Amino acid sequence: MQSASINFDRFNQLQDNACHERIRAARASLGPRVVMLCHHYQRADVYQYADLTGDSLRLARLASQTDSEYIVFCGVHFMAEVADIMSSPRQKVILPDLAAGCSMADMANLAKVERCWRELNEVLNADEVITPVTYINSAADLKAFCGDHGGIVCTSSNAATIAGWAFGQRQKILFFPDQHLGRWTGHTLGIPLDEMMVWDPDLEMGGLTPEQIRKAKLLLWKGHCSVHQMFQPAHILKFRNQHPDGLVISHPECSFEVCRQSDFVGSTEHIVKVIKEARPGTRWLVGTELNLVTRLAEEVKAEGKIVQFMSPTVCMCSTMQRIDPQHLAWTLENLAAGHTVNQISVPEHEAVLAKLALERMLAIS
Repeated sequence: MQSASINFDRFNQLQDNACHERIRAARASLGPRVVMLCHHYQRADVYQYADLTGDSLRLARLASQTDSEYIVFCGVHFMAEVADIMSSPRQKVILPDLAAGCSMADMANLAKVERCWRELNEVLNADEVITPVTYINSAADLKAFCGDHGGIVCTSSNAATIAGWAFGQRQKILFFPDQHLGRWTGHTLGIPLDEMMVWDPDLEMGGLTPEQIRKAKLLLWKGHCSVHQMFQPAHILKFRNQHPDGLVISHPECSFEVCRQSDFVGSTEHIVKVIKEARPGTRWLVGTELNLVTRLAEEVKAEGKIVQFMSPTVCMCSTMQRIDPQHLAWTLENLAAGHTVNQISVPEHEAVLAKLALERMLAIS
């Protein structure tokens, strides 16, 4: 008779050093049966164990290419869902801490999106004139909604390409859940700000008039990233006053004004690439999550590059931080003992439609 799974309480009070010893031992025991995927925002004491790293687009691709029995995903819930959708049925996707969610993803849910679609249909024929586009930072059922309505998924790496495709299908886009990425994407495509309207899901008809809905080319869901929302134009102004030769690079989840005042705007992969390829001795102000900025600063220090975090306030993805050495050690020891814990499994009817929207994205990207 197989023993019961190991309770997390035994790990909760463990010192980090003890956890690291147990992580290494469990990984050695599991061997190639397990692969670890880590997002760039993951904390350093967990990121060090990654087999594969990247932003959301890269990890979506990597998840579909792995063949290990277990995919341990050190990220947040929606990322693990994507891994489950894109991996084979025989593989099991594990999220070390089920509390690792995403506040932005939680700002749009299926009930509110379906209500929005019904209300849009009162003004125009949504299925004929609107392509729904969901940021990958969203739940699987919203990706399935897009798959079912001729829509698609995007990431911060490919949002402009995806929006171009979406406009090729229909006249308008409903973009959720991050208004800032949607607005910057629309701006890069030359859409005037007065043709990008914010849809507030807590108000009737999104708080818009029928005339505003008809005029809008891009409907932006009222959602945001709490980390990137903290960066302000004043932070950039102070940096430029102190370092006139310095360069500013920001993630497109930042506000429009922050993006507009930056020298470069792009995904985490783009930020890493631009700074690593920059000439030695350059100084950078970076508007994205603290763990990535700290790691990147260390990696380029030998070239005389100075990389600093945009906000004077410590600002990291608190839900990503939930995956710590204690949760990772507990997860791996359970797997080594034959117990599957915290498996992420998307219902088949959702997975089929969500995969359709994801595969559209990957084919175009």
